[in-house]
Amino acid sequence: MAFQLKKELPLIGIILLPFLYLAYVWPDLPQRVPMHYNIKGEIDRYGDKSELLIIPFIMPVLIYIVFLVVPKIDPKNKLQQMGNKFQTIKVLLTTFMSVLALYIIYSTKNASLSNPNYILLLIGVLYVILGNYFKTIKANYFIGIKTPWTLENETVWKDTHKLGGKLWFAGGLVIILGCLIFNQKTNFIFFMIITAIITIIPIVYSYQRFKQISKV
Repeated sequence: MAFQLKKELPLIGIILLPFLYLAYVWPDLPQRVPMHYNIKGEIDRYGDKSELLIIPFIMPVLIYIVFLVVPKIDPKNKLQQMGNKFQTIKVLLTTFMSVLALYIIYSTKNASLSNPNYILLLIGVLYVILGNYFKTIKANYFIGIKTPWTLENETVWKDTHKLGGKLWFAGGLVIILGCLIFNQKTNFIFFMIITAIITIIPIVYSYQRFKQISKV
């Protein structure tokens, strides 16, 4: 997967958006700005505004760099077999991180997280999108439900990701619905429970499916 600047330019533009927005609001920011909020959306830590520079770097930039590097260190070139799906997932996750960085900077500028449910709603949307792609992901060491049993057996990988895709898709929809119904504190707990469920069930299933196939 050679780097093609012309192909990557639109995504690089999306990555730059949080930097451009931060530069735009920088003169209006006080020296000390809100840096952390609790689950109720209340400020519980302030810091120097220079700390905001870290946000675009550790979110869209870092994710983008990871997606550039992993194909080069993939020991069996499994990611090459994913073709455009790998690029699509890279675009989705990097864009998500840019949007999240923009929202955090915006909230800091206004000294209010407004509604923490918005962040969880965005994550719910991400779960729905990823769940839709799970069944198309080829076995690899970097993306997907990577357990000793899915990596050991291709059938286990396919079956686990088929189930995982349905769970993440449904879980994302449930999280989005929860964001529209519950208050911030209740919804955070609800979000953590749903996330735990859609994460643990595929892992347990992969072990059971591997044992089932091993007995044949």
